[in-house]
Amino acid sequence: MTDLAVAWDTYSRTKPSRRTTNAAGNTTWFNWTQHPDYGPGEELLAPQPGARILELGCGKGGNIAHLAACGVHATGIDISPAQLDAARERWRQVPALTLLEADALEFLRRGQQQFDAIYSVFGAMWFVDPRILLPAIRDRLTPGGRLVFSHRPPIEGCYGCQSGLIQRGDGQEPFVIRRWDYTADAWIDLLADNGFVDAAAHVVPSPGGQQQTAGTLLAQARNAQ
Repeated sequence: MTDLAVAWDTYSRTKPSRRTTNAAGNTTWFNWTQHPDYGPGEELLAPQPGARILELGCGKGGNIAHLAACGVHATGIDISPAQLDAARERWRQVPALTLLEADALEFLRRGQQQFDAIYSVFGAMWFVDPRILLPAIRDRLTPGGRLVFSHRPPIEGCYGCQSGLIQRGDGQEPFVIRRWDYTADAWIDLLADNGFVDAAAHVVPSPGGQQQTAGTLLAQARNAQ
């Protein structure tokens, strides 16, 4: 197992599982933000029955399981065996759901399957250099296919490659994780520079005007091919 996989396994142990039902009483649902029952949903992906949709960094599988329940051919990949074990246990009854252990960039580069949409929710789009990842995503998107992703907005003045920490506990040094922080405008430029069209990005504010809590940066574009 790679150090990166060990780091995300460690993170998995600190992340609570998704609730059994959401506020509407649904057993599956889609959430782009870090705030429960808030913000847009799967409509950003336009999931038609039979569509092929890929999640880069699916974690414990809540979002990709919801898409599978909606009738799409849903594939979620994650580098963390612990995250995937939790996902397989929780969503084992959901049909048309494929969960694979893989590095996002390696999966995109070595595969041949095309997808109608690729997305990331606080996942690989935040933790892989977009100048490397975006061309690999385009190669696996169908013509006009959608890319949608979300992550926390950057700290003002701290852009590009930044470092984050995953604590190990027991007095051990934390894992250092690289992430790529950009403003909404910078993401629009990056998407356009890498051959995407109709690029848009904005920050979804926190619910109820919670100024002490970060919003969510949400970006989307289409494959120009």
